[in-house]
Amino acid sequence: MLQPAQSNTQKFPSTETPAYTPVKTVTAPLEQATIGRSVVIKGDITGAEPLYIEGQVEGTITLSDHRVTVGRNGRVTAHINAKEVVIMGKVTGNIECSDRLDIRGEGTLIGDVVTERISVEDGAVVSGNVQVRAQEKAKTKAAAAGGSA
Repeated sequence: MLQPAQSNTQKFPSTETPAYTPVKTVTAPLEQATIGRSVVIKGDITGAEPLYIEGQVEGTITLSDHRVTVGRNGRVTAHINAKEVVIMGKVTGNIECSDRLDIRGEGTLIGDVVTERISVEDGAVVSGNVQVRAQEKAKTKAAAAGGSA
């Protein structure tokens, strides 16, 4: 009686490579407003989302709970009040951050800073006063410890 031929898959390991699926390193992109390279804004900017600036801004920027990023081509002459500020371009004006200021290697800041944390990379230019204040969490913790004693 004839029997079906045995499959070669049992005798030899499979030479097929499994499909490669890269690991996602970034979650869904955050929504942010963008000021393009050719855009010039004079006045006050407020909002409830992160802001990325590649153009020119003059005036004030108030995004108390969000990040302001000044891109490599960004030129800002303004007072900035934000949770987080990242500078890769040029900023002239005072900055007030409730969390942190990050000045990248190609960034320039001329103005005074008040923040809880600051990072300045090699090559960055900073001219002005820098005031690093104690973190709010540390103040709250100390107050709670003092109140229970």
